[in-house]
Amino acid sequence: MKYIEQDMPKAGDIVAVGLSGGVDSTLTALILKKKGCKVIGVTMSLWDGRLPEMEEGKKLRESCYGPGEEKNIEQCRKFCAEQGIEYHVIDVKDSYRKEVLEYFKAEYRAGRTPNPCIRCNRYIKFGALLQGICKMDIDYDYFCTGHYAKIVRPTEGLFGTDIKPAMIHTAMDQSKDQTYFIYRVPSSILEKVRFPLADIPKSEVFRLAKEYNLAAADREESQDFIPEEYFDMLFSDRPSVPGDIIDLDGHVLGKHRGIEHYTVGQRRGLGVSSTKPLYVHSIDAVNNLVVLASNDDLNSDGLVADDFVWPGEVEPKDKFEAFVKIRLASKPVHVVVEKYIPAEGEVFAGQPWKITFDTPQRAVAPGQSAVLYKDGIIVGGGIISKTFQTKIIGAD
Repeated sequence: MKYIEQDMPKAGDIVAVGLSGGVDSTLTALILKKKGCKVIGVTMSLWDGRLPEMEEGKKLRESCYGPGEEKNIEQCRKFCAEQGIEYHVIDVKDSYRKEVLEYFKAEYRAGRTPNPCIRCNRYIKFGALLQGICKMDIDYDYFCTGHYAKIVRPTEGLFGTDIKPAMIHTAMDQSKDQTYFIYRVPSSILEKVRFPLADIPKSEVFRLAKEYNLAAADREESQDFIPEEYFDMLFSDRPSVPGDIIDLDGHVLGKHRGIEHYTVGQRRGLGVSSTKPLYVHSIDAVNNLVVLASNDDLNSDGLVADDFVWPGEVEPKDKFEAFVKIRLASKPVHVVVEKYIPAEGEVFAGQPWKITFDTPQRAVAPGQSAVLYKDGIIVGGGIISKTFQTKIIGAD
């Protein structure tokens, strides 16, 4: 696919920059300021204090949602004051609780594995935050963040149409590419979004941050949606329902403590004795079962996904080939993508699509996202609903 990279903000442009206090967003704001842009720093306020404090002296890992938010905001405020940058904190607590926290819990309780970062980017960072900026009557030419990605426009219309929407292209530093996380952001919003770090390797980001004496250069990078220690607390709003752990033949192997504590591919913490390693193969929410299997049994030949988003809302009419990522850390694999005809009784969100892998993939988890790429550009993506196998396990 041929494309044109979209222009970055230039001197004199008004740019709202999403600041988290981390090195990426902080350097983004400084680069734009040095370029001559009028930079306005904005930070999302997510933490509502609903979860109890941890034991005194216990160190938590950096995360998006947690009690460290006040410190992060203060660091952002200090940075902006030092640089002469206008700064605002946007309260998005209610939206975050509804769109991310409640979604996260509901999906796990339905036996699926959600990706809260994808949900947050779509509805909070590129949703509620921008709405909050508009409510404050802040006019801006561009909205920039420290994501590793770039915005491009195809030279030809998508899937046989005349529509040439803003699209997401992978970053130069593939080891830090974050396009998987932002695939659900609509093209209409991407028109004014830019990522100044798109062509800068992470090593250079740290070098520049140290050269400019940014305090964020020494800050630990955020790793989690919430600190691991808060996970059980998040689900404490109602009791877990224990049930059976079984194998593929239906034999009971043990008891689980509630399906929300398990995910496909998990090996540790299963509480089951076996002569061979066992992993979570699938989760049956209807019957409250966790199904275990050997590593080889975790392979799938393809998946069915629904709730798709397409650049410019241009949905393909015919079967096509692409590359898919089934999780952030997975390598793209070549696939054939075609419309799926639901069987009797199957219910999907919108038109489901069948994605068949060239080579089997391990531990494909319903609830995660299948993101489709062509020539490094995202051409669509949806939520994994189920997997399938075309070969019989153990057959020659």
